[in-house]
Amino acid sequence: MNKTLRAPVIAGNWKMNNTPAQTAGLIAQLKPLISSADSKIVVAVPFIDIPAALEAAKGSNIAIAAQNVHWEERGAFTGEVSAPMLKALGVPYVVVGHSERRQYFGETDVTVQKRVRAALNAGLTVILCVGEVLAERKLGITAEIVRAQTEIALAGVAAEELRRVIIAYEPVWAIGTGETATPEQANEVCAILRGLLARIYSKDAADRAVIQYGGSMNDANAAELLAQPDIDGGLIGGASLAAEKFAVIVNAAG
Repeated sequence: MNKTLRAPVIAGNWKMNNTPAQTAGLIAQLKPLISSADSKIVVAVPFIDIPAALEAAKGSNIAIAAQNVHWEERGAFTGEVSAPMLKALGVPYVVVGHSERRQYFGETDVTVQKRVRAALNAGLTVILCVGEVLAERKLGITAEIVRAQTEIALAGVAAEELRRVIIAYEPVWAIGTGETATPEQANEVCAILRGLLARIYSKDAADRAVIQYGGSMNDANAAELLAQPDIDGGLIGGASLAAEKFAVIVNAAG
């Protein structure tokens, strides 16, 4: 991490877990464990848990994120939630393009771009997920895949808007499998993404962009991953559901 240019962001993705009461309880457990952290802390909760999470996090250094957002502001889209709805609730962050959305729910690079645009239009900060599957890594096309995903997602995003985009590199083969890219592998891809941002925008914009690693980062490997120069935080899955483990990761970021 380069803390002189960018503050690290540690985000917990709680996925489809926890009732509103359980969400409030977990945040209550977490707050005293991370109260002195310098990094930005985000937890992404299911839609139904957002009000409870916002209330539980009041007065703390924990920000709340939604796990997805629709690209339209309103309409006949049963089961969907719009960016203005999230903004009205007071949600500052939203996760877009998570590999599970791509794998199980038909998310494409094009729909990811539309969701990014809608979220930015509403004033939200986006955690944009990109990453390759195992077959693509074995073919040696990781760089091409993550560059394409990122460039499409950022189509139409102005340089000043990039300040409200966090990129999370999450190799799909390391999501929920216990497999983790080595620190060097993870940093290499984050550096590739930073180079892409420098080409699209500027070196200054790239240097200030936050790029997380999101492939099974946990309390045991966080310090080594976060020591890499181009890894600015983590998008944490399973380990974020245990307050003590998540606190170790947060505190490893400083």
